[in-house]
Amino acid sequence: MGPEKSLFTMALGLEMPWYVDDVRFDAATKQIDFEVAFKPGSRFECPSCGAADQPIHDTRRRSWEHLRFFEHKAFIHAAVPRVACSQCSKTRQVTVPWARSGSGFTQLFDAFIIALVREMPVKAVADLLDVGDDRIWRVVTHYVEAARAEEDFSTVTAVGIDETAARRGHAYITLVHDLEARRLLFACAGRDQGTVARFVEDLEAHGGDTGSITAACIDMSRSYIAGVGRHLPEAEITFDRFHVVKLANEALEEVRRAEVRTEPVLKRSRWMWLKDKHRWTKTQIAQHHDLSRRRLKTARAFRMKEELRDIFAQADGKAEAMQLLTAWLSWATRSRLAPFYNLAKTIKAHWDGILNGFDSRLSNGGVEAINGLIQAAKARARGYRSTRNFINMAYLVAGRLKHLPASPYDTTSGVVVN
Repeated sequence: MGPEKSLFTMALGLEMPWYVDDVRFDAATKQIDFEVAFKPGSRFECPSCGAADQPIHDTRRRSWEHLRFFEHKAFIHAAVPRVACSQCSKTRQVTVPWARSGSGFTQLFDAFIIALVREMPVKAVADLLDVGDDRIWRVVTHYVEAARAEEDFSTVTAVGIDETAARRGHAYITLVHDLEARRLLFACAGRDQGTVARFVEDLEAHGGDTGSITAACIDMSRSYIAGVGRHLPEAEITFDRFHVVKLANEALEEVRRAEVRTEPVLKRSRWMWLKDKHRWTKTQIAQHHDLSRRRLKTARAFRMKEELRDIFAQADGKAEAMQLLTAWLSWATRSRLAPFYNLAKTIKAHWDGILNGFDSRLSNGGVEAINGLIQAAKARARGYRSTRNFINMAYLVAGRLKHLPASPYDTTSGVVVN
């Protein structure tokens, strides 16, 4: 074996009995091809039963795309042996050390794809690498499923359950998060109580125990309430405070939309009322100062919304929250503002779960932030063709999967280049 073949054998990380037997370069197509062979007389392990030292039955030629060599596409070609096993009597093709079974890419190329897809839309990665996006998605699906199979959910005790839109219309997926580790545990299509049952099945498959789930933070969805009650019997429900404040914002907007018909001065003021007052611009501060001097229902609704936000932000424990919320409910009930009267009824109907949050301090705020990252990835990709693709991308973005392949360009060197 010449020095250039030895060099490329080392560069590809090959070990005996495999070696680079030939290298061809085509300047016109900017492609380099490595012909890999195995030492004559080699014997291999049976891929079916693991029996060692099995004779070669025949070979089948295969090709794999590899990482670029400089700006040139690179391919590995090899006649891959099949062994006739004396133990299990099966004839099977051996697994080559540089690629997973059935893949048209080397493992390093796979790892590079995963590294890119975590940062870029799949279509952009496919264009960059000059391969079909369907092939990219097959790589993503394989490694996400393989990484999730290795995940351990035995320490999960508190979960947040929420929904997010998979595509336009009424297509949703349910997302279940580990509130302590701040990671996505499970995702599936739909938002009915059956999604909680599917989560429990997945939890147990990963070493988790439903009896260990002592807290579940959810919105006021009847489906999630029923699902948690049925499938997570030890979990104390906390209704997400951000969801309650969101309902208050919706009630405020309903008041404003009704009043703007008779008070045109409210036009173009929507975002000022809904925005956190500590983040108002100078223009919005002046706008609020002007509108608050008028006897507007919307201004009264705003004060009620802000008071509710302050209760959630400042109440110290369930006892103080109960006192403050009771007073707020009385105010809302007597306000003669129908949206806030209805909100008061909703809070009363979910009283225990809302109060639980003041002691548990659980919320889906982190969940909403992660969901924002997932939706941002979807927006960059301009949507996904299938819910399965969307879910796999959610795992990549938010699952904190520990067993994905490392980027081939990661380095452990401590040298800092100035």
